[in-house]
Amino acid sequence: MNYPMSELRNDVENLAEDAGHLIDSTASAAGARYDEACKGLSAVLDRGRDLYGIARKRAVKETRAADFVLHDNLYQTVLIGIGVGALLGFLVARRSPCKPD
Repeated sequence: MNYPMSELRNDVENLAEDAGHLIDSTASAAGARYDEACKGLSAVLDRGRDLYGIARKRAVKETRAADFVLHDNLYQTVLIGIGVGALLGFLVARRSPCKPD
């Protein structure tokens, strides 16, 4: 499934916002267990935001590195692609049961 990064970011932000509203709206409820659960949820949301930020930075960094390598070695990349395609075509043609007359 192809899920754009902007949509993922919006979904994570909406989830965090909704969870924050839930915590704020139910903050008046009594009980130590409830308070612990709210703190735990807040910690999980904060960690999720941090992990999203780290993953996004890494993805951008890796994408830029791949883009640089491909543009820096454009002719070699194209030639390797043509060579691999020709080799696969040759192998498939050899194994094909239909031989031209």
